[in-house]
Amino acid sequence: MPSKFEKLKLHLKANPSTWLITGVAGFIGSNLLETLLKLDQQIVGLDDFATGHQKNLDEVRSIVKSGQWESFTFIEGDIRELETCNRACTGVDYVLHQAALGSVLRSFEDPITTSETNIGGFLNMLVAASEARVKRFVYASSSSTYGDHPDMPKVEDRIGRPLSPYAVTKLANEMYAEVFAGIHGFKTTGLRYFNVFGPRQDPNGIYAAVIPEWFSQMARGKEVFINGDGNTSRDFCFVDNAIQANLLAATNESEEAANHVYNIACGEKTTLNELYRLIKERVVETNPGIKEMKPTHRGFRPGDVRHILADISRAESSLDYRPEFSMSAGLDKTYKWYVKHLN
Repeated sequence: MPSKFEKLKLHLKANPSTWLITGVAGFIGSNLLETLLKLDQQIVGLDDFATGHQKNLDEVRSIVKSGQWESFTFIEGDIRELETCNRACTGVDYVLHQAALGSVLRSFEDPITTSETNIGGFLNMLVAASEARVKRFVYASSSSTYGDHPDMPKVEDRIGRPLSPYAVTKLANEMYAEVFAGIHGFKTTGLRYFNVFGPRQDPNGIYAAVIPEWFSQMARGKEVFINGDGNTSRDFCFVDNAIQANLLAATNESEEAANHVYNIACGEKTTLNELYRLIKERVVETNPGIKEMKPTHRGFRPGDVRHILADISRAESSLDYRPEFSMSAGLDKTYKWYVKHLN
């Protein structure tokens, strides 16, 4: 029997709408673009290339049909400029707001730019989308909002104190969305991503996420660092699961499902030591020289939470979210992409 998501994709293909994806040249944004273009949707994409890359858009163009690519309109611009946000939202049915400055470490080093982008830019998008009367505003929140709350697994209604400027910005986003819902009757949905990974995630730079960085380092036979003792655990979520959540959240017409935040994860706990082993098992197939390689442990990073595991029952019951890819299956697909694209 087809899942709710499979039925949704068939419906979208037969009934095109216009979508705005902010951060469209980024990792998650470009994967959303690929999926929606394949479903014959009209897409407006907004990005200033602060963290996104033209090569991500070029890859999507090489994958989709030429007619589908022609349904994509790109706006190079900054969400910190309200006029740009207004232009991007004109005539749009659904907004998928992915644009942000990620990385806890970056937020400690540059809290001002992080705040200007993640809070000021978010508020601009809320204003523009509400004035354009879009049907639904879906935005990327983060598991960092749980802060120092000790409970496991993480349940949406129980959060602690934020531990980084980045976490503060994501919590502020959720609060602004709730206020706009109350004042303007504006339908928003927040998706608290838990360590999303997959193809097109940038392995380079000091702010690289752990999975792309380790794939890249092992592929080159270079030293891999683990922060702490390696028993820190995360709920890693393959990007296709996040895409499913975005599309289900945007098109859900239930009044009860609107104006909430949802954990988007797999409900699986993986330690960094286990992650190292899983990635090594895959990379050794193409680089046998790393067979005896061992990781180098170093100190914990400021702002890091020791353990994170999601309760995804709210997303399952309200959005019909069903993670299609486990951690292991997601790593398989990610590994194949890095083998093809890493020089």
